[in-house]
Amino acid sequence: MSLSSYSDVFAIEHDRGYDEDISVGDLVRTGPNLFPHFEVVAVHGDKAWVRNVLNGSDHLALLSRCRKINGQPGLAEAAE
Repeated sequence: MSLSSYSDVFAIEHDRGYDEDISVGDLVRTGPNLFPHFEVVAVHGDKAWVRNVLNGSDHLALLSRCRKINGQPGLAEAAE
C-alpha cells in the first residue's frame, strides 16, 4: 500500500498550464501558495533542487510546479 498525498486525496492540481524558463539562482514558489520561497540550486530534466530561503532546507520539486516570483529576472537576464 502506498501513502497518498494531500494533493492526491483532494485532487489538487499544482502544475501550471504554461511553460516558464526556470534556472539556477531563480527565486520560486511551488503550487498556488505564496510561501515558502525557494532558491533554485540546480535543474536536471524536469526536476529542480530548491532551497527554502527561510530555513535552508533542501527539496526536490517538479519544474512544472515551480513559479518564478514576480519581477525576479533569471540569471541570464541579470547578467546583461
